[in-house]
Amino acid sequence: MTPAPVAAGRNTKSAAGLNGVGPRGFQAAGIACGIKAAAGAKDLALIYSETPAHVAGLFTKNRVKAAPVLATRQRVRRGICRALIVNSGNANACTGERGLRDAGAMVHVTAGALGIPPQQVLVASTGVIGHPLPMKRIQEGIPPLVARLSPDGFADAAEAIMTTDTRPKIITERVPIGGDEITILGMAKGAGMIHPQLATMLAFIMTDASIEAKELSPLLREGVRSTFNRVTIDGDTSTNDMVLLLANGAASTRSLHPYESRWRPFQDALFAVMDHLARSIVRDGEGRTKVVEICIQGAKSVREAEKVAFRIAHSPLVKTAFFGQDPNWGRIMAAMGTAGITFNPHKVNIFFDDVAVVEEGIAAPEADEGKQRQVLQQEEFKVTIDLHTGNAQASVLTTDLSTEYVKINASYST
Repeated sequence: MTPAPVAAGRNTKSAAGLNGVGPRGFQAAGIACGIKAAAGAKDLALIYSETPAHVAGLFTKNRVKAAPVLATRQRVRRGICRALIVNSGNANACTGERGLRDAGAMVHVTAGALGIPPQQVLVASTGVIGHPLPMKRIQEGIPPLVARLSPDGFADAAEAIMTTDTRPKIITERVPIGGDEITILGMAKGAGMIHPQLATMLAFIMTDASIEAKELSPLLREGVRSTFNRVTIDGDTSTNDMVLLLANGAASTRSLHPYESRWRPFQDALFAVMDHLARSIVRDGEGRTKVVEICIQGAKSVREAEKVAFRIAHSPLVKTAFFGQDPNWGRIMAAMGTAGITFNPHKVNIFFDDVAVVEEGIAAPEADEGKQRQVLQQEEFKVTIDLHTGNAQASVLTTDLSTEYVKINASYST
């Protein structure tokens, strides 16, 4: 997951100093309406485009899909939206027909408060599964939420979509393109139940560039493939995973197209935003003490490299070894052997950062367990594995599995 190259003239900002740097024509807000148990915790967010924006979206592959995923997926197919209403603290998943009605009610109340068609309002939810939404609180919260809409409201919105996250995940990028200054803002939430398939738990990206919906979709898919789809915390795919990309054209009257020179700087900036958010999710993983990049080299294909990387990244035995700072490379070899690909174990090399661990399938002749342990004591490190079966490679970002992760998820619903 190498970050996109930084283009000359780009100005990047994270959560600090966000006021006034959002994309032109977008406003946001976040408030507390009483969904979460903690008093004053923000739990309702709104993103609004002053003019119709083109939109593309990708959604969870989990067969159990939350009501807001079903509602938003249908609306995204139209390619146009004006607003996105999001609640945290309750996933509105596995809630039957009531859940669908509640998602629809969130859409219609928001549309009425904004004075826009319901078809142009998207909805998302995140939190505990299986409980009906407290609709009275949400419906009462939407009018004051609309009243708080502001170009400076993105930090509040990013906070309002959090669940077990310890901090907001938000970033802006500004890049000059053909005489225009284009701004991209992305926010995400996610700290557990992270094994994205076409999305992360929730990610919303806005830009004031002018791009047609038909060109947004393949762009989003390509970016997600190399960023959000290359991270994992626990191997579980949420019922609510969703990533949306909105472009309202407020910064330029000239549309961007893949065949012109202006496209690449925008694409690089967009992918940098997505990469930052994906890495932020892993760094905020529930109970994590380590961030580990699993890099597979010398594979027959990228797909095979990904299969091996994810198999290692998902192994509880490997992840607990990372937590214990134990250089038990046998667990890595064992996990590789069940990845479902063909390779010769006697040709495998493994490194922790640049420290040799395995050479041709056995302990490296000059292996130094002390140096290996020193690498594992770092907060972030890389495990590189060369299969020597081809020229393809792929990387996956993961975390360790700690006692704190178990504590958090042992009592998540209570």
